[in-house]
Amino acid sequence: MQILAKETKIDFIGLRSIALILSFLLIAAGIYSLTTKGLNYGIDFSGGTKIELVFDQDIAIQDLRDELVKGGYDDAVVQYFGSNQDILIRVPLSEKNSDVNSSSRVVEYLDGSALGTSTLRSVEFVGPTFGKELFEKGILALVYSLIGVMIYVAFRFEWKFSLGSVTALIHDVAITLGIFSLIGLEFTLPVLAALLAVIGYSLNDTIVVFDRIRENFRKLRETDTKEIMNYSINQTLPRTILTSLTTLLVLIALYFYGGDALNGFAATLIIGVLIGTYSSIFVASPTVLALGAKPDDLIQEVVEKEGAEHPDMYMP
Repeated sequence: MQILAKETKIDFIGLRSIALILSFLLIAAGIYSLTTKGLNYGIDFSGGTKIELVFDQDIAIQDLRDELVKGGYDDAVVQYFGSNQDILIRVPLSEKNSDVNSSSRVVEYLDGSALGTSTLRSVEFVGPTFGKELFEKGILALVYSLIGVMIYVAFRFEWKFSLGSVTALIHDVAITLGIFSLIGLEFTLPVLAALLAVIGYSLNDTIVVFDRIRENFRKLRETDTKEIMNYSINQTLPRTILTSLTTLLVLIALYFYGGDALNGFAATLIIGVLIGTYSSIFVASPTVLALGAKPDDLIQEVVEKEGAEHPDMYMP
């Protein structure tokens, strides 16, 4: 069809082999890192003590870290969670810090230092059993969300589209987790929540493309499936780019100005939006094509009633 050839500017489906190699390399590197290094679990999952302090003067993070190292808290993580006087300290579980009183020892030690007077705002202790249970529930939430997506897309479209969307979502989660492992970013509860949000964002992007493919399958039945998919992706491309850019602008601002406490959450969403946009174009649709989807799959057969060819035979 000449019209299709003019309107399709980028051969996304033709680039699927290159995209497949890129995705394979990213996932392979991520799996290798996850099996060798693993994830850098925060105390939400590994257990430990979380202490929020408010000092009476501005505190330099490095000075506080150095002071904690002197006191034997080498693994403590220190960050701002508001102003330069609001400090969040995470102390992982160890032989020295394995009970609920570890927070009192940290606060007493800092009060005796030259950093100034501090006020304890809140303390949270996470035991190793609870942290493990929390992590298992988080993984189950991811699995259940993927199953729910598969059922939803299967009802709305067709089973081939369902497998295509879930493949793209698994692809996004695998690459995001792999990047976290490679870089060594802390994996916390907010990061897990961001991963669930990434699934929703990526699914929304994929559904938009699938909707247009379904619409064009019905309009252009005689056209080649690859050409229809290319045409559909190009039609939705302006919307995809605009949505991704506006979302990224907000997330980048959140990453740089939201404070250290939100850095992991924002970083996860930034990675997820980029990978999700990529997968909705180069993973979801090519997977549906590889499963053999064609326009006839979305055409419902009309079942004629007995005697429909001779309607007069039932007339009195």
